[in-house]
Amino acid sequence: MELRQLRYFVTLAEELHFGRAAAREHIVQSALSQQLQRLERELGVRLLERSTHHVGLTAAGAAFLVEARQILAHVDRAAQVARSAAGTFPSLRVGIIDASYDSMPQILHEVQARYPDLVIHQVEAGVPEQYQQLLDGRLDVGIGRAALAPPGVASHLFRKDPLGVLVPDGHRFTSLDGVPVATLAQEPLLLAEDVQAPEFNQFVVEMCRSAGFTPAVYEGTVESIRAAAALVAAGRCLYCVPSSCISALPGTIWRPLIEPVSHYPWSILWRATDASDHVRAIVTCARAMSQRLGWLAVPDRTAG
Repeated sequence: MELRQLRYFVTLAEELHFGRAAAREHIVQSALSQQLQRLERELGVRLLERSTHHVGLTAAGAAFLVEARQILAHVDRAAQVARSAAGTFPSLRVGIIDASYDSMPQILHEVQARYPDLVIHQVEAGVPEQYQQLLDGRLDVGIGRAALAPPGVASHLFRKDPLGVLVPDGHRFTSLDGVPVATLAQEPLLLAEDVQAPEFNQFVVEMCRSAGFTPAVYEGTVESIRAAAALVAAGRCLYCVPSSCISALPGTIWRPLIEPVSHYPWSILWRATDASDHVRAIVTCARAMSQRLGWLAVPDRTAG
């Protein structure tokens, strides 16, 4: 019997779905099924009841689940004791795009609660730089839109973030509940520096083109969302930004974009060959938080 078989069994018992359990463990469904069948053969008992549309635990499986969780918990504690005795603690380097965004801090808070001895280093970097640092081993986990991810970088979509526009106080858009995208054609739009956020700029430009215009781009550049907000507050331009950072931007007013409503896709990024427990923990926490907060639930409505 192998520890990974126990972990696979516990994951399946929590999901009761082979596809979701395989996704959590970052293996193909057939490999998960084979390992669990092997576990049952080694134990000589049936742990699972399988049918085309249902997975459940047998009485033996339910009893085994209690012990399997305790074994895995003991193994985790043993590893922590060994690291403490050696004076070393596990560490993780996590990429963030800008400190103003709230998704990754929320996820890391949950991971830190689960692994209190884990030392987390947050590295502020644009998505292209995160890709490079993931591939060469300088970064363990990243966050961003995964549309341009190179081979070797795996991703998990966890949030569809409503896109809106930052406007200065007194702007004509402040009286609107939602700003039609087409009305942005009359405004100078600030874009991110392309070397730092080509995927975000591409998303904004494509949204504008879908509304029938090419945006008039403000000539200046900034290196942070707070700096962008300062330009907006000064009345120099408007700035499209997802809802996940608006609480960190005083001096501006955020209004959601409509016609069309747009949602910016956030994904956890990691090296496809990295199957470490702590990387898996971040992906698992992102998935659980997404489900709990409804981050992937896009309202089915027509904006107007």
